[in-house]
Amino acid sequence: MAKVLAVNAGSSTLKWKLFDMPSERQLADGLIDRLGQAESTVKIKYGSHVYRSGHSIRNFHEAVADVMTQIKALGLVEHLHEITGVGHRVVAGGERFNQSVVIDDEVLRSIRDLGDYAPLHNPVEAEYIAVFRRLMPWATQVAVFDTAFHQTMPAENYLYSIPYAYYQRFGARKYGAHGTSVRYVSARAAEFLNRPLAQLKMIVMHLGSGSSVTAVEHGRSVDTSMGFTPLAGVTMGTRSGDIDPSLVAYLMAKLHEPDINQMITLLNKESGLLGISELSPDQRDLEAVEDTDPQAKLALDIYANRVAKYVGSYTALMNGVDVLVFTGGVGENGGDMRARILRHLGYLGATVDAVKNKARGKEIDLSTAEATVKTLVIPTNEELMIVRDVFERLPKA
Repeated sequence: MAKVLAVNAGSSTLKWKLFDMPSERQLADGLIDRLGQAESTVKIKYGSHVYRSGHSIRNFHEAVADVMTQIKALGLVEHLHEITGVGHRVVAGGERFNQSVVIDDEVLRSIRDLGDYAPLHNPVEAEYIAVFRRLMPWATQVAVFDTAFHQTMPAENYLYSIPYAYYQRFGARKYGAHGTSVRYVSARAAEFLNRPLAQLKMIVMHLGSGSSVTAVEHGRSVDTSMGFTPLAGVTMGTRSGDIDPSLVAYLMAKLHEPDINQMITLLNKESGLLGISELSPDQRDLEAVEDTDPQAKLALDIYANRVAKYVGSYTALMNGVDVLVFTGGVGENGGDMRARILRHLGYLGATVDAVKNKARGKEIDLSTAEATVKTLVIPTNEELMIVRDVFERLPKA
């Protein structure tokens, strides 16, 4: 018996889940929000109870200390030493990490060194790891990388058509993201169908504020839509997805904007559904007004269009597809968007039952009896994947 903590850290938020292992029973789900502001908010769900509080949490050290205090105060553990492992979601592992690893000083240095590949994530995650190691020195700390699952991509899919020396010198290539989610969802989809993962050609659509499409052939990622950073690929909530780089230079000249970083911010935070609709990055807001707001409808149509294009290209890449899988906040709950995407994919034989497609947040086979390609909804569970990786790496008695 062991208790394992899964951590997803951001600059202003700290999300965590506590599991009992090996039963995989979730004991609690916590969130610290508005970190560093005048009043931070804490919410912890455990059993049928919800704990809430508002107080100042000024920095990462105080955030981790607050988590430890509340876990004990709420009776989730009697002694903190019962937590024998902590798993940390880390966005960028580059080519150095193709699987989850126990964190030592060298691994932590590598996570910091890879900060250029995920400047909004890796530095923050490294700081949190350092705090957890300091405050919970008895626990095995494990890094679980978003990019690791995609390290099976062949060079023809991950390399950009730029001078090869830039790949050799600077690591300029596609790394992808959402790998932990896709690893969980693809394995669970095979279990759901009672078919060997190693025999399936699958396309996983992780759709939410950040969205990606991944081709999973026989259990291995062979291509994915996100690129060197999570900015590339399909249209997202506030991210542009794929764009002609020359357009960036053109807009910089037109806008008299000398700072490329400002343009990267525009593409990351002011584009996508928000940029097209000029209303909201949230599909629910756009669906509510699409009958009367042409830009809202256009934004939704573009989103579906880009996802469908990637599905088509990955079907060609794998020379066929057996299973389409929707996951992520939109993929699991957005029946309207699923239908919008699937309207482009009838040629695959991926026909779905309109009544089943109203399902929200549960595992379900949407396919009609006549469908030649299965279409599933599989809710993701990255935290469970993280704690499984931690549990496998705990010292054996």
